[in-house]
Amino acid sequence: MGAGRVFAYGAAAGLIGDLLLGDPRRGHPVAAFGRAAGAVERVLWRDHRGWGALHTVVCTSGAVALGSVAARAVRTSAVASVALTGAATWAVVGGTSLAREAQAIGRALEAGDVEAARARLPHLCGRDPQALDADGMARAVVESVAENTSDAVVGALVWGAVGGVPGLLGFRAVNTLDAMVGHKSARYRRYGWASARLDDVAGWPGARLTAVLAVLAGPDPRGAVRAWRADAAQHPSPNAGPVEASFAGALGVRLGGTLSYGGRVEHRPVLNTQGRAVGTHDVARAVRLSRRVTWLALGVCAGARLLKSARLLKRGK
Repeated sequence: MGAGRVFAYGAAAGLIGDLLLGDPRRGHPVAAFGRAAGAVERVLWRDHRGWGALHTVVCTSGAVALGSVAARAVRTSAVASVALTGAATWAVVGGTSLAREAQAIGRALEAGDVEAARARLPHLCGRDPQALDADGMARAVVESVAENTSDAVVGALVWGAVGGVPGLLGFRAVNTLDAMVGHKSARYRRYGWASARLDDVAGWPGARLTAVLAVLAGPDPRGAVRAWRADAAQHPSPNAGPVEASFAGALGVRLGGTLSYGGRVEHRPVLNTQGRAVGTHDVARAVRLSRRVTWLALGVCAGARLLKSARLLKRGK
């Protein structure tokens, strides 16, 4: 069985596994990586970009090497290769957990239980829930669903199509490191610089594919294209901008504006200025769009990998 079919079958199995099982409450492989990265940080931490870059190289290369060793160990068995790809895909994607958390907050908001929604919001994003009313929390959830569709699903599939199991594990390692040390706190402003920049690079293709698929899968393709072109570049994140703008236009809502993270207030540009304010019912709409984007991304990435394998086979002949 060729590498293209291995990835296509394995990635599909992994997404189905995520749909049926979600993330385990204990023993998640990404959590294990986080603990290992934390241990490396305790040894290497210095308030210096160079030491932070070393931390990034050690942790990322370790994940890629683990994937490479595992893939080589099963390369003679098509069944084992598909199973490994499926397990790796399930381990690194988080679409079902993302949808479940978003829907739980959405249900609480629709029921008028703002305090329950505030209690759950930190499970999904880093916003200060006490600074948000019901509509503000709905907006935060929609933005998180959009961004994490790229970070937690599509980006992983893109790199899986490029590099197989090592690509899947490497992308999740980069994304996890960015979440751990890539923010601009006093401790990580310099130490986390390399992780943040590498995450920007690794997330670039997945973010653009997510934005394109949101245009195709959303209820307002023209609105999605218009918002992407007009507003994405104003976002401080080079990857969240296209994704959130495309989702905003597709759903016909406004995203961005004033945000609060742990008492720190940010004033971000509004995405899709022609849209309406986000309502509680838009959470379910964003989740549905995210799911459509996920399965379209599987088709695109699997198709691209199959096409690449077919071309390599033809050249070999």
